[in-house]
Amino acid sequence: MTNSFTNVIGKGGFGCVYKGTLPDGRLVAVKVLKESKHNGEDFINEVASMGRTSHVNIVTLVGFSYERNKRALIYDFMSNGSLDKFIFNQEDGNTTRCLNWKTLYEIALGVARGLEYLHRGCNTRILHFDIKPQNILLDKDFCPKISDFGLAKLWLNKESIVSMMGARGTAGYIAPEVFSRNFGGVSHKSDVYSYGMLVLEMVGGRRNIDPRVSHTSEIYFPFWIYEDVDLGKDLRVLGVTTEEEKEIARKMLLVSFWCIQTNPSDRPPMSKVVDMLEGDLQHVQIPPKPFLFSPERSPQQSTELS
Repeated sequence: MTNSFTNVIGKGGFGCVYKGTLPDGRLVAVKVLKESKHNGEDFINEVASMGRTSHVNIVTLVGFSYERNKRALIYDFMSNGSLDKFIFNQEDGNTTRCLNWKTLYEIALGVARGLEYLHRGCNTRILHFDIKPQNILLDKDFCPKISDFGLAKLWLNKESIVSMMGARGTAGYIAPEVFSRNFGGVSHKSDVYSYGMLVLEMVGGRRNIDPRVSHTSEIYFPFWIYEDVDLGKDLRVLGVTTEEEKEIARKMLLVSFWCIQTNPSDRPPMSKVVDMLEGDLQHVQIPPKPFLFSPERSPQQSTELS
């Protein structure tokens, strides 16, 4: 199926992903997991979560294999890979966007619909806990698919607050309440925060925290782009020229600012996020400035907390 595991299409802390072909010719991605120090919890989470889902914006789990310490997950193959390679291209010195604003908007809307489904549409509600560009896969038509449910948590009851030991997620996308309960309880609103940080990076075409920028005042993108929006300035983002592009960028920013409000109760549910994205810009108000502070240095983006 994988031609002796020769075609590697991705690597990470979880293991490797290989391109493969099923006997019927269907292309798949085979994710072979490293041995886990958590007794295979990430594997069980992924199978248990994705086995309950069926949505156009959730990657399809085709099957899985479990044999002693060897574990593999088989998904539909996504020909365009992950979103990060399309939105962080400016880090290589590129001065043009890989994706146009209409496509960026459709991706943001698709991810929002996928999260809304996980939070409300499944038989069992699912909290993802690791929404980030690397976990958004794109098919041949750039339709987004939420992937990697290794940190997901099934929400088995109707309680709004989730009981959880320790923080989980990726630095730069983790909601404040996930690593400190002083900010409130962990709930579906924690995914909403991560989604907001994701969309901000889509608009900025850069990581939200980037110490390599020429001006220190621009290290933390959400901090200074909020000032542009609040004061009605021209947006300092790449590729915004037409009025339609300005409206799309501004709407995505306003929605993002609502999503990353410090207090979880101030963040909208994903159903409201979808409504705001689909509605008129004039109906989306400017939220309060959501930031506790502007970080002076970058945390390690890839740091995994579990």
